[in-house]
Amino acid sequence: MKTTLDLPDELVREMKLRAVMQGRTLRDLAADFIRQGLGLAAPRPLQAPSPGSRAEISADGMPIIRGEPDAPAQRMSAEDLIALEQVLQTQEDMQRAGLPV
Repeated sequence: MKTTLDLPDELVREMKLRAVMQGRTLRDLAADFIRQGLGLAAPRPLQAPSPGSRAEISADGMPIIRGEPDAPAQRMSAEDLIALEQVLQTQEDMQRAGLPV
């Protein structure tokens, strides 16, 4: 069943990072979190990224996603990257709502 949730941006970012690090879809990750919250499933331990993944966990537990050395993001400021992410999230929301992008 499809549903729309209005979640805080920082929560969605964390969920997306965890999904990437675990090689899972955001849908599956969210479903697992809801099952755990309802007491329907045991919490899953954090999984290390698969070998060859661009995602890794730093020594202090922070996720790191490596890009190509010549990727445009390498030349963008943090503010530019956040603004781009917000634009892309808005476009994705509009597409899911059936609105023109």
